[in-house]
Order: sequence, then C-alpha cells, then structure tokens
Amino acid sequence: MHGSFARRRLLRGAAALGGAALVAPLAGTARAAGTAGDPWPARFPLPNGFRPEGIAIGPAPYAYFGSLGTGDIYRASLASGTGRVVVRGTGPDRSAVGLKIDARGRLFVAGGYSGEIRVADVRTGAYVAQYAPAQAAMVNDVILTPGAAWFTDSFKPQLYRLPVGKDGRPGELATVPLTGEWEQGTGFTANGIERTPDGRALLVANTVAGGGGLMRVDPRTGRARAVDIGALKLPNADGLLRLGRLLYVVQQVQNAVDVIRLNASGTKGRAVTRITDPGNFRIPTTAAAWGDRIYLPNARFDVDPLPDTEYDVVSVPQV
Repeated sequence: MHGSFARRRLLRGAAALGGAALVAPLAGTARAAGTAGDPWPARFPLPNGFRPEGIAIGPAPYAYFGSLGTGDIYRASLASGTGRVVVRGTGPDRSAVGLKIDARGRLFVAGGYSGEIRVADVRTGAYVAQYAPAQAAMVNDVILTPGAAWFTDSFKPQLYRLPVGKDGRPGELATVPLTGEWEQGTGFTANGIERTPDGRALLVANTVAGGGGLMRVDPRTGRARAVDIGALKLPNADGLLRLGRLLYVVQQVQNAVDVIRLNASGTKGRAVTRITDPGNFRIPTTAAAWGDRIYLPNARFDVDPLPDTEYDVVSVPQV
C-alpha cells in the first residue's frame, strides 16, 4: 500500500483493535526463532529509504522486493543477505507493490496507485510488457496460475487477468468483475491473492466482508463466495501465501501472521496458529517461502518514509 494511505489505515486499525497487543491469540501461537548454527541470515537489511512492500522468491535462493517509492526491484541473496537493484522503476509515483516471478525469470509487478501492471526480465532489467487497465485504481497484488497472472484492485470490485502463453509471453489484459458474495467497501477492500489447494479457484483477501475475511473466486466467472474460516477475522489481511493446505495470512498492522488450514476446494478453513515476533516484526506486509522458512519484508507503515529510514527482512520457520 502507498505509505501515507497505509499510515492512516494503521492509526484507524490500531484504534479499532485497541492496539495489536490486545488481539486474542488463536488455538496456538508460534514465535519466530532463528535456528542455532544456521549459516543463512534469519534477518537482513534492505537499502535505507527503500520502502518495501512485495516479495517474490523463484526457483533459486534469491528474494525480490519492490519499492513503494521508486518502483525499483531489489534482489537479495538468501544465503548472504546482500543484494542490488536489478530493475529500475518506471518513474516517480510508479510503485512496485505485489510481485511474483516465474521460472523464466520474468517478474510480474502490481503497480499500486499508478494503475499499471508491468512484466520485467530480471536478468536484463528490461520491461517486456506494460499495461494500464482502464479505470484501475490501486493494483495491489498478484498470483501466477497455469496460463495467467491475476491481479487485485483494492478500490474496485474487479480482478485483472493477464494471459501468459506457453512461450512465456504475456498476452492481452482482461478485466474480470467480482460478483456473487463479494462485498466492496467504500475504501480499501481487496488485497492479497492466492490459489485454492486444488487449483480450481482463487482466494482473495477482503478486509471488509464479515469484519475481514477470505473470498473464493471462480476465475471463469468472477463469482465470489465467502470462505468459512470460523470466528477468525482478517481486517488487516495483506499478502497471502499458500503452502499445501496451509494459508499464511499476513495481518500487517497487527504484526502477526495467521495460519489457516484449508480444505482442498478452499471453501472452508480453520485457524491453526498465529505467528508473532515482537522483536522483529515491524509491520510485515507480504510473504514468500524458501526451504523451511518464510521471509517477510517489514514495511514500517507507522513511520515517515525518509531517505534514511531503515528497512529489513525477517524470516520465520514454517508451521
């Protein structure tokens, strides 16, 4: 999310929750912990002033991070924590928010308030395709499925489908309206996106419906159905990460990750645990996995984004 807007949401969210420390734990609570003797860093810095939000990890042990401020893409080695900018942003106020990378090294980028969708080749640093969907408001997150990349819009009841050919080339962008049980708020609504365990549908975080929850979306029709997750509420759901039947939901301003076990079709889930790390979580936003760990960038939406503001990445063990 854009920094100033995110800080306003943070203050409202904290007031409504009475502070993140008052959030009731789920069935169990797991705390992040580094592994003794692990040669790879459990936490590493990003460049000062970078303003990270999205993360993507591909088939090699490198993580990619997008900048809300410049749209730059920074690649870091998970083995050492060191990195560099591999793709330059397209201009001022053209953020890089949600990210996903395919096996060809092509990075699919949600452009935030610019309303853009970009595809970059991380090996060359060049953009291979750019799109500006009509009436797009805030293109937030992305998931790759066989044959397509799907993007959310946080202020519009619609998804964007970008077909990808067998040769890896992106095709013509299409808008898919969200119908059925989808509830669109007056402001920020959709955020993270994932696939159901059986791969037949999409899961989209909806921060409004039912006090915050998940929607299962039929990709053919856009028809949405609320996922039964019991009493769990997800008002601050940001990035989604599914590993098997476990769905990790980053509740950014709560400094927590809620873990849900889904059924195969993604119509129902139950809360398994909540991951917290008070010493290291500083408003994490999104998550990606490598090995037995999950990596999360700390967006620090509670501070002013200045050129010398420190940012970092923290990792936690998988459940």
